[in-house]
Amino acid sequence: MPFCRICTTGLQSDAVVEVGEMSFHLHKFPLLSRSGLLEKQIEDSSGEDGQNCILQLHDIPGGAKTFELVAKFCYGVKIEVSALNVVTLRCAAEHLQMTEAYGEGNLIKQTEDFLDEVFGNWIDSIKALETCEEVLQYAEEVHIVSRCIDSLAIKACSDPSLFSWPVSGCNSLQNPGDSAFWNGICTEAKPRSMGEDWWYKDVSFLSLPLYKRLILAVESRGMNPEGIAGSLMFYAKRYLPGLSFKENVNHANPGSTSSAPLEADQRVLLEEIVSLLPNKKGVVFTNFLLRLLQTAMILHASPSCRENLEKRIGDQLDHATLDDLLIPNMGYTVETLYDIDCIQRILDHFMSVDQAAPEPPSPSIVEEGQLVDGTLPLTPVTQVAKLVDGYLAEVAPDVNLKLPKFQSLAAVIPEYARPLDDGIYRAIDIYLKAHPWLTDSDREQLCRLMNCQKLSMEACTHAAQNERIPLRVIVQVLFFEQLRLRTSIAGWFFVSNNLENSRSRSGNLALARNDIQANHADDEKEDQVVEINEMRMRVAELEKECLCMKQEIGKLGKTKSGWNICKKFGFKRSQPNNVETSKTCNSKTPAQTANGEQNHKEQ
Repeated sequence: MPFCRICTTGLQSDAVVEVGEMSFHLHKFPLLSRSGLLEKQIEDSSGEDGQNCILQLHDIPGGAKTFELVAKFCYGVKIEVSALNVVTLRCAAEHLQMTEAYGEGNLIKQTEDFLDEVFGNWIDSIKALETCEEVLQYAEEVHIVSRCIDSLAIKACSDPSLFSWPVSGCNSLQNPGDSAFWNGICTEAKPRSMGEDWWYKDVSFLSLPLYKRLILAVESRGMNPEGIAGSLMFYAKRYLPGLSFKENVNHANPGSTSSAPLEADQRVLLEEIVSLLPNKKGVVFTNFLLRLLQTAMILHASPSCRENLEKRIGDQLDHATLDDLLIPNMGYTVETLYDIDCIQRILDHFMSVDQAAPEPPSPSIVEEGQLVDGTLPLTPVTQVAKLVDGYLAEVAPDVNLKLPKFQSLAAVIPEYARPLDDGIYRAIDIYLKAHPWLTDSDREQLCRLMNCQKLSMEACTHAAQNERIPLRVIVQVLFFEQLRLRTSIAGWFFVSNNLENSRSRSGNLALARNDIQANHADDEKEDQVVEINEMRMRVAELEKECLCMKQEIGKLGKTKSGWNICKKFGFKRSQPNNVETSKTCNSKTPAQTANGEQNHKEQ
C-alpha cells in the first residue's frame, strides 16, 4: 500500500512526485524554481485540462527520506543538515540539478559548504564516509569519497591534539565534566593523550573497499609501517574468526552501516588483509601471522596467500612460540595430527634467509660483553633450533609421523646452532617410544641426528641406561663421557701444578720484598744520622755566637748602656764580688762550652 505526503499550504496540489512507494502531493512552482530536472519533467508531463502532473523519481539518491528534505528546502523550510545526511543530500541535489542557476544559495552550494566543515572534523568525516555506502555511485561522481578519504588520511598521519580535532578513538579522557566544542555543538571530552593507535577503532567500521582505499591513502602519505600494520591487525581481529579479539564485534558507532562479513566473504577479506600488510620485517607480530595462516587454511585461501604468510613467518621465525607452531592439519588426506609440511616450508625459508646473512662467529670465540648470566646470547638460528627441538618433541608421539619426515625436519637445523643436543635427544627418545616397531638400522639412523659429544651429564646418564637407544650409540656415549672425565682430571692436575708453582713464586717474591724493605730501613737510618750531625753543627754555631755576645757585654762593664744591653737580651748584671767568678767562667774555650752544653742537653 503506497504512502502519501500532502503539502498543506491552503492551495490545492498540482504535482505528484512518486519516490518508491511514497507519493508526495506538491506544487509545481516551488519545485521547478529550484530544480532543473523537475522543471523539465513538469514541462514534459503537464496534463491537459489542468490535471495534476505525475513525476517519478525512483532513482533519486537517498530515496523518499532524502526527497522529503529536498521538498522542504524547495518550499523554504529550514532543514537540519548533519554529517549523516549531507552526502545523500549533496548527491540528490546533483541528481536534481539544483544549481545556482535556479536560485541563489541553492542546495548544491549549501551542502558543499557544509561538507567543507565536515572534512575538517575527524568524527564527522568518518560518519560521512560510512554514509557514502548508500549512494556510492553518486558519491564517486561528485568526488565525495575521495575527498573524505584524503581528509581522514591527512588526520591519521598527523597528531590530532595539535589541531584540536575531536576524535572518539582515544583511551584516556579528562574529567567527565570537561567537554570540547566544535561548531557550537558539545562533543565528547577532549582526550588527554593519544597514541599512534587512536584511529584504529574508528576506521574499523568501514567496509572493506573503503577501508582498503584509506590504508593505501595513509601509506602514500608516508605513514610508518608499524601504524599501518597495527590498523590492519585491528581490522582483521574484528571480522575474522580465531584471532582472539575480545571486543564485541556488533558494537558499532551510531549511524554505522558496516557489519561483520559473511563466512563466504571472509576468505576475500583475509586475502586483502594479507596483500595490504607492509613488507617490513617485524612490524606484524609472528603469533598473529601464524593465527592468520591457520585461518587461511580453514577458509581455503588461495595458495599465493598462504605462501605469502609462510614467507613472512619464516623471516621472523625466531620470535615465534611453540604453541603457535602447533597448527592442526587441515588437508583432505590427514596423515598427521599437526601440519608438518607447513612448518617444514617455513623452516626452509628461514634457513635460506639465515644462510644469506653474514656467517655467525665461531662458538669457541666469545667477545667481551657477550656473556649474559654466564651463558652465550641466543642468536636467531639458536633460538629456532631450540624451538624446532621442542616442536619435534610435541609431534613425536604421533604414530602416523613417518621417520623420513621427522628426520627431514630435524636435519634442517645445522649442527652449530645447537650448543647442547639434549633437546633433540629428548625428541628422539619420545619418537622411539611411540614407534617401537622401528628396526635397529632405523634407530641408528635416527640417532645420527644428535652429537653424543654435546650431551650434558644428565643426558649422558639417561642415554647410558636407555634400552631404546641402540647399543652402538650407548658405547659412543660412554666413550665420550669417559674422555670428558679424563680431560677434566687432567685439567685439575694442571691447575694444581699451576697453583704450587704460583705459591713458590709468591714465596720468592716475599723474600725479595723483605730484602728490599731491610735495605730501605738502612737508608732511612743513615739519613737520620746525617740529620743529627747537621743539627749538632748548627747548635755549636749558635752557642759560639752566644759566647761572643757575652764577651762583648762583659767589656762594657758597668756602663748604663751595657746594663741596658744586658737587660735587653735577658741577662742579669753581675755583682762586684762575683766578678772573678764570672771571669773564670767566661775564660772557657768555645769548644769546651759547646761540649758541656751538649752533654747537658743529652742528659
